[in-house]
Amino acid sequence: MPIRPFLTGQPFDPEVIAVMSAALESVCKALGLNIVDDPATRLVAQKIIELAQRGMQDATILTAAALSEFKGDCQ
Repeated sequence: MPIRPFLTGQPFDPEVIAVMSAALESVCKALGLNIVDDPATRLVAQKIIELAQRGMQDATILTAAALSEFKGDCQ
């Protein structure tokens, strides 16, 4: 699922949007989430967008950072 619906007008290059979309899919899969517009998926998308705004623009790094954030919340 593209991350585009969650961007709410935030400007990103198409390449970065593709990277964020890949990270969204990977994180949702790792967390066992269905990729649909629901609160859990929105939370994951918001975290990925936040990390990308901080300069993380590699799918592997975004995925690892987002998973680290969520696993930290569960402990």
